[in-house]
Amino acid sequence: MSKKSQRHDQILSVLEMNPSIRVAEMAKELGVSSETVRRDLTEMEDTGRIKRTYGGAVRTKAFEPALAERLQLHVKARERIARKAVERVADVGSLFIGGGATTLHFARALRNIDRELTVLTPSFSIATELSTNRRIQVMALPGIVEPKEGLVYGAETLRCIKQFRTPIAVTGASGVDEDGVSEALLHAAQVYSAMIDAADETLILADASKFGNRSLQGIVHWKPSVTLICDERPPPALWDAIRQADGNIITGRAPAAA
Repeated sequence: MSKKSQRHDQILSVLEMNPSIRVAEMAKELGVSSETVRRDLTEMEDTGRIKRTYGGAVRTKAFEPALAERLQLHVKARERIARKAVERVADVGSLFIGGGATTLHFARALRNIDRELTVLTPSFSIATELSTNRRIQVMALPGIVEPKEGLVYGAETLRCIKQFRTPIAVTGASGVDEDGVSEALLHAAQVYSAMIDAADETLILADASKFGNRSLQGIVHWKPSVTLICDERPPPALWDAIRQADGNIITGRAPAAA
């Protein structure tokens, strides 16, 4: 990791502890000049990591909280999405599966299938979940470890993905809007884009909290080979954008109470 990247991470940590900290105070704490901090803050705002304020900055929600934290959110919705996704891949022989909270719920539902299946994944937790089923052959992709998300990334990961072809790639999303699907973590976005390119069809698993959000890097636009599996009907603008692009939508809406 470069010195600048390390400094950016330090800035995020400082803002987490003291959102109202001023540039001069931040510079003193980091041991750099105020000009360096201002340049860093400008770059971080351009990528959506922070929002500048008068004299300082605050963290934004553009970057995903760590996987362990996200697993506690929207559990029922994600379980419904997972069940719908398992139905959708009922007859395929192989899958790419990306990392993330919703795809981990999908893996937990998928591990109960009673048939042969090959899964390629960059995610440690998904590989572990699926390996408990002896009929599922799991290939853990190689690469550099991203500890907070528990997945791998990098040139070796991308080279490996290009060697394979699967009928379906299953990924989550940080943001889902009229333009398509986006991911907050740059390294993960590159891996997911490669998986999508190496598959005939893509399933995007996203709960309603992702609707209308746009994160750092787009991973796929809406098109006929892309299906959104969600817990609620998307808002009209998003619904129309997907349909106009001949994309597909499957909802896992809970049944109404009697």
